[in-house]
Amino acid sequence: MLAYLIHDDAGDANAAIAALARSLAAQGMRLAGAVQHTLDRGPDCACDITLEILGMDGALVAISQSLGAGSTGCRLDSDALERAVGLAESVLAGGADLLIVNKFGKAEAGGRGFRALIARALADGVPVLTAVAPAQMAAFRGFADGLATPLAPAGAEAWCRAAARAPA
Repeated sequence: MLAYLIHDDAGDANAAIAALARSLAAQGMRLAGAVQHTLDRGPDCACDITLEILGMDGALVAISQSLGAGSTGCRLDSDALERAVGLAESVLAGGADLLIVNKFGKAEAGGRGFRALIARALADGVPVLTAVAPAQMAAFRGFADGLATPLAPAGAEAWCRAAARAPA
């Protein structure tokens, strides 16, 4: 089972997915995956992106690189992203009720990042929740091959609880 929220930059999808993960974990659900935290670091670095690895007691992996003064964005540290994926994979291998991936982004659209882990979870019968920006929707639809369910934010928690209880 694969479900997604549309991430349109109008709201803070990262904060919403992180809050959902906290709520599900507090209910005893075993989670794998990652949620994103972004901090504004001022004029020397447009942002600082960190992934919190679910199921690892607050383990954090910084996945952005500062481009220095005058930059207007962040640059993904691909090696750090792959380390985060490896940590999430180890949690999934230990058993999880649900995989949450903060977003199916450019890396996943290009065949990297969490893409293979999402596929592995689905093959193992572990439900997956992610967010997708409109710019990545075509790549996501190609990956999901018609098997993904769109969700409204208000319905995400109920879907996660039901999907985690569904027989594999």
